Amino acid sequence: EKLYGKVSPLQVVAPNTALRLRVIRNFEEGEEKRNAGDEYLFEGPGTYIPRVEVQVVEIVKAIIVKPNQALRLRAKKAFVDKRGISRRAGEEWLLSESGGYLPDVNEEVVQTIEAYILTDKKALHLEATNTFTDVFGKSRKAGEEWLVTLADAETHIPDVFEKVIGEVKITTLTTRQYCVVLDPIGDDGKPHMGKRELRKGEISFFLRPGERLESGIQNVHVLDSEEAILLRAREAFKDGEHVRKPGDRWMIYGPDDYVPPVAVEIVEKRRAIALDENEGIYVRDITTGRVRMITGRAYMLGPNEVLWEKQLPQVVEELLAKQHTSRDRAEQPKGVQIRRDKTKVVTFRTPHNSAVQIYDYKAKKARVVFGPELVMLGPDEQFTVLNLSGEIPKRPDVIKSLTLLLGPDFMTDVVVVETSDHARLSLKVSYNWHFNVEKEDAQKIFQVPDFVGDACKAIASRVRGAVAGHSFDAFHKASAELIRAAVFGLDPETNETRNNLIFSSNNLVITNIDIQSVEPVDQRTRD
Repeated sequence: EKLYGKVSPLQVVAPNTALRLRVIRNFEEGEEKRNAGDEYLFEGPGTYIPRVEVQVVEIVKAIIVKPNQALRLRAKKAFVDKRGISRRAGEEWLLSESGGYLPDVNEEVVQTIEAYILTDKKALHLEATNTFTDVFGKSRKAGEEWLVTLADAETHIPDVFEKVIGEVKITTLTTRQYCVVLDPIGDDGKPHMGKRELRKGEISFFLRPGERLESGIQNVHVLDSEEAILLRAREAFKDGEHVRKPGDRWMIYGPDDYVPPVAVEIVEKRRAIALDENEGIYVRDITTGRVRMITGRAYMLGPNEVLWEKQLPQVVEELLAKQHTSRDRAEQPKGVQIRRDKTKVVTFRTPHNSAVQIYDYKAKKARVVFGPELVMLGPDEQFTVLNLSGEIPKRPDVIKSLTLLLGPDFMTDVVVVETSDHARLSLKVSYNWHFNVEKEDAQKIFQVPDFVGDACKAIASRVRGAVAGHSFDAFHKASAELIRAAVFGLDPETNETRNNLIFSSNNLVITNIDIQSVEPVDQRTRD
């Protein structure tokens, strides 16, 4: 015999440690037969007596598993673990018992998992990656999602087949709040797709997977005495004594507070519109289509009523805007254009000594309003826009106006005439005029659309005819008398010049003619 190596002391294995041994040749240890290549553990505490058939690979220390922790283990090959459970190669499982744990040679530690702490305000959202039975004994199918709350456990360690989606915070409603949950989870744990569930405060709950809030948490609708809510039925249901059909509209009036059921949709919140005597609104009944004007009182729209916008021609809009701008010029900021509220009654202040014609297209009648007066347009009424001639000499469609001034006033025109000896003259003539208004037949003053152009053309025609019958010298000596006689005419009884010219078509009266200047047109006559 020959001594191989030195004499070494025996190796002492401490508690919570072990020696990982590998068999280098076959041998039998008691009734157990070990083959070359096998590995096993010698766990402490104890003294290890070496064998020539066994090689010490390494010293393995136990892993300490704390409370609320677990080890995720994976099998390297098929074997039976320490608890007597048969494991397949690649299989994973959790070890959650607190204390030291020595992994078997056929096990590997994947990771240490910390437990999630659950409170009354926080829950855990999980998803199953495989079909299995969880720690609560419930069978879960692959892809299924669920919540773990404080009612289930104070802490939860996710299983190997559980995927943590996230933490869900509690939803709390006060006594003045409510919410509508879409696709709620029923008592059977299955989602009721397409269903809506109303939840009123005071309540606290967790939104389970698949559930969501419609429009979030909403406050109870509080109505004062001047407010109301317009409602519409989503589906048929019984509302107290009333049976509501889908599409029905009705209103809830204050003072009250209101929480709509799931079968009811809130269209809008309305408030009574306070109106002065000179203010109004246009209201349309959506069932009959009838439009009416409401003025001088506070008015709440009915369930089948909406505000109606009155459209006006662009030229009328511009004329109304000019009157509004000139009246509020001091209050209006520069560069800011005031837009008309089309749902409010159109009002127009008729100036003093003027008239406005309004035509009702439904009744096919016209009415004339004399100033000073406030005009309020009905739903079917429109202003008559006057297109008058202007400038010197007169050109048509220069002045656009809603009001017809009654006079007295004057207008100036330039008339080119030619005498009998072919001298061409330019006369600048001014006419004084006014309207003879008859209240019984007030519409007559609006019979002529352009009274300025019509009167100037008629007078100019008379002047040209009168001047054509006289020579330049004769006209130059008595121009005023000739023109007045031509325009006003002679009284057949007295053979004297009349004092005025009356247009019978619209009661326009020309009272005086002033010749401001007479200038020759061609150079020969000037010389």
